[in-house]
Amino acid sequence: MGAVTSSVAAKFAFFPPNPPSYGVEVAEEETGKLRLTGVENVKENVEVLKLKTKRGNQVVAAYVKNRKASLTLLYSHGNAADLGQMIELFSELSLHLRVNLIGYDYSGYGRSSGKPSEQNTYYDIEAVYRCLEEQYGVKEQDVILYGQSVGSGPTLEFASRLPNLRAVVLHSAIASGLRVMYPVKRTYWFDIYKNIDKISLVKCPVLVIHGTSDDVVSWSHGKQLFDLCKEKYEPLWITGGNHCDLELYPQYIKHLKKFVSAVEKSPRLPSGTVPQTENARSSTDVREPARPSTDQREKSKTSIDQREMPKLSTESKDKASASFDKRERTRKSVDGAEKPSNATEQQIQPEKGRKSIDRFGGMIRSVGLCNIDCFKPTATAK
Repeated sequence: MGAVTSSVAAKFAFFPPNPPSYGVEVAEEETGKLRLTGVENVKENVEVLKLKTKRGNQVVAAYVKNRKASLTLLYSHGNAADLGQMIELFSELSLHLRVNLIGYDYSGYGRSSGKPSEQNTYYDIEAVYRCLEEQYGVKEQDVILYGQSVGSGPTLEFASRLPNLRAVVLHSAIASGLRVMYPVKRTYWFDIYKNIDKISLVKCPVLVIHGTSDDVVSWSHGKQLFDLCKEKYEPLWITGGNHCDLELYPQYIKHLKKFVSAVEKSPRLPSGTVPQTENARSSTDVREPARPSTDQREKSKTSIDQREMPKLSTESKDKASASFDKRERTRKSVDGAEKPSNATEQQIQPEKGRKSIDRFGGMIRSVGLCNIDCFKPTATAK
């Protein structure tokens, strides 16, 4: 029974686009430089790579260079997406967050060889990280791991093994594969992506982003992971947000900017010491206009500029949140153990959330980020 359930769970977890949305060809014979084909608007600062994993698979990756960056974001995407669909988003995130960014296709996705599996994704992300170290000279303390949906699996597995990692972002993350399909209360050996058991092993600040109306991976998954974080950063609960549309909401990119800026200004300290990111708050106020950068408005070295604090915020009353700056001028708050209140919901309406920020919203509408049916039982699951 266990083996059958594990096999079924694995089938629910992986939906590589078929056919792939892009191709890869040699752009320069002399240098062996690669490029994506079948994809429009690929920027000149994008480098295409083929990386060999320890299992012998070749995964395709794209490295987006930002000359002003000091941090590098390693992005593990969600289901039913590949590099061809994600590349424009990667370029926009690199630009707006002012980071270098590397994204990749799992084994069996896009033009990566091999078959999709939980273990293969672990080897895939390791190969990409090794490339950052060896080819680009990136240090562990300058890396932010970003996991979306299924991508939260390899992200947390790898983050649990990196003691000096700078930060982690969990976007519509799963508590575990089995928990998406069934309301189980314990972890079974045949489950996949046991994130709920690994999150407490992560030693760096963690930002959790989840939509309250996610009908694929319930908001409760994000809440459970947040509760178990050792180094909490104020989460972003997007009222009305579903599984695949969070990038459409202005507070998404605003809160990411604040998070990246906060960890950038708080150098990674020796293991066991918490960088001063606890003062960050949930940026859900859509009334604030977008700004090119948050850096100019941040004058505190240990916290985000309080002048950019939203009028309404959500504060977690978990123990780890006790270190939040008590002097913060919050007008209203709700217990982080509850779903965002009606007051917040009235403030953040889905139609408002779909307005763009600096071309971001308009761009993202053309990108298929994830299959809305991922994890949902199909006719093959009997």
